[in-house]
Amino acid sequence: MLVCPNCQFENPNTNKFCQECGTSLTHNTCPQCGSLVPFDLVNCQMCGAIAGVTWWAIVTDQSEPLIKSPSSNPVSIPLSLEPDGFLDPQQRYRILATFPAVESAGTVRYLRVLDCQPFQPSLLEVMVREKSEPSTLEPSISQSGNVGDSTTEPQFPSFVSSVTFPAIASPYLTLQDKCNQALPVLHEAWQQNGQQILLLEDRSLYPRLTELWSNDELIIPQLQLLHWLYEMVELWSQLELVNSQQSLLEPSNLRVNEDQALCLQQIYPNPPDHVPTLYHLGRLWQILYAQSEQTQLGAISQLLADLEAGHLTAIPDLKFRMEAIADDLHAAHVEFDQMLDSDDLDSALNSDPGTTDLPSGSPMNGSADVSTPIDSTRLEVQNEIATLLEDDGESEGDDLPTVVLPMQLFSLEDAGRTDIGRQRDHNEDYFGIETQMSRLESPSGKTVHVRNLYILCDGMGGHAGGEVASALAVDTLRRYFKETWQGSPFSENGIGKLPSSESLNEAVQLANKAIYDVNQQNARSGSGRMGTTLVTVLIQDAEVAVAHVGDSRLYRYTRKRGLEQITVDHEVGQREIQRGVDPDIAYARPDAYQLTQALGPRDENFVKPDVQYFELNEDTLLLLCSDGLSDNDLLETHLKTHIEPLLSSQTNLDQGVGQLIDLANQYNGHDNITAIAIRAKVRPNLDHLR
Repeated sequence: MLVCPNCQFENPNTNKFCQECGTSLTHNTCPQCGSLVPFDLVNCQMCGAIAGVTWWAIVTDQSEPLIKSPSSNPVSIPLSLEPDGFLDPQQRYRILATFPAVESAGTVRYLRVLDCQPFQPSLLEVMVREKSEPSTLEPSISQSGNVGDSTTEPQFPSFVSSVTFPAIASPYLTLQDKCNQALPVLHEAWQQNGQQILLLEDRSLYPRLTELWSNDELIIPQLQLLHWLYEMVELWSQLELVNSQQSLLEPSNLRVNEDQALCLQQIYPNPPDHVPTLYHLGRLWQILYAQSEQTQLGAISQLLADLEAGHLTAIPDLKFRMEAIADDLHAAHVEFDQMLDSDDLDSALNSDPGTTDLPSGSPMNGSADVSTPIDSTRLEVQNEIATLLEDDGESEGDDLPTVVLPMQLFSLEDAGRTDIGRQRDHNEDYFGIETQMSRLESPSGKTVHVRNLYILCDGMGGHAGGEVASALAVDTLRRYFKETWQGSPFSENGIGKLPSSESLNEAVQLANKAIYDVNQQNARSGSGRMGTTLVTVLIQDAEVAVAHVGDSRLYRYTRKRGLEQITVDHEVGQREIQRGVDPDIAYARPDAYQLTQALGPRDENFVKPDVQYFELNEDTLLLLCSDGLSDNDLLETHLKTHIEPLLSSQTNLDQGVGQLIDLANQYNGHDNITAIAIRAKVRPNLDHLR
């Protein structure tokens, strides 16, 4: 079968176009210019962008684990693995480039291959798609790759229980649901002619961490470096499960993806008879600093010294120290920026050097020369900050930050769509998106500042009623926030504030009044009174405000926290649960799903919107949806296939929303269906260092 890249519809192998959406099944689509590109070309013939699907191939002559990375010394490659040849008998994977082989217990070869049948799913992908009833039987896979041999017992997902995979695939299968972005996706694995072959997501074009770390033309502040080190520590504990900590000790294996996050090109098993420890990780960090001109802060130097001396041997202790260092470093820079903006510093910079007095609590000790340029003074102050951080940063408090650094918005995408469903004769749902964005690019990276408004309403009240109420609510909120929030220009640094809870409540009450007044004017009563649910999201940079009334929902998905329902439905069942009633009893009531709140049917005394705020501390997918999409736990059930992929920058968000609509029509379809997806990418906030 051929799986359409646009709608995921499964087509017969003979189809040239998807019979569901019409997408070409014989060409790739260029991501830059949209041109059709033959499968056997890597680059678009129109604009030169990479359009072909490539994989990173690992070929081993023996099944024993091999740990060395490609060396710089050329080694001859057998003719069967020369460029322009094919890796497989079916001639699907054409070899584009080969890399130096590594001799150990056997030979490991590394290749970059082009997928000449990219819409044909691999065996592994077919098994993932077709798993329906997970088995409790977990297979054991031997060093020869035969299922049933109990020589080794990696815990694989149940869907691989009946298929033979090479032993070198085991760590990828074991960790595929634990590390996500950090590890490459395993596309396929097989054995042929005594060789084990893996095809992984191609990360060979990602920049190496060592290249970024030592690049003199890039300004990479200490906070960013510390963040990468912290990501290594978090990944270390996962790799420990499959005895592959060596993966983090190969400098050439450490890459940085398009979201500026640390990732690995592949997994390396630990050397035989040797288990790496945090001491070895500390040694790598010392090498990274030594090979570049990056200065170690006093606190980091002490941390590395403690690792080398064996004083830090546990992951929790190491993370505690790093979180404390980052917290102190960020606080010091905030204090420094506040000092630079103060009148006291301006006075100090223009006073007699011998009598300079800095503000109380200043991180800068000593005086500033009146002739010293402000940039030089800033540098001196930063050096003094480093001195202040000589202490290891440990504290008595238990309230450690949940992330090592404060974050800022790096990119934001959104997409919205509504559908009538399969049973209704008109659509009472309505949504609105208002965006305001400012983008800043510099040698140190890209930052965006946004003031974005997202509104979703599910109307009720019958023909020419519900759709009027939902549209009226959206338009009222749009006008209100355009005047009170989005209307003012961005400040120079983009910093601003979200509307207060009082302002959000006022906006919702205005929408309620607009609908209520129409009901009163038309003398509507009972079920004839139109109304609507509401869920609205406001995003100011990395901060989010939410207001909702009724049972339209906001979900949040992140890799660390999974899928969370942020809003609580305003319905009888939830009201009873909040009163202490057992959920089974609460939802056994015949009126359990009846709304307790909606906009329009009653005046302001009966509408109390729920308002909440939160920050974007990691890459996040926000999903606003009407109950036509969320009913019957549809999102929770199809989390792996329809929600998780939307967090990846490689996934087309608009197409993903369309697939959610199709899914709801397939399994629900009894109501109108509306969804707004927001994909927010964040990175450490380095504004204070620029």
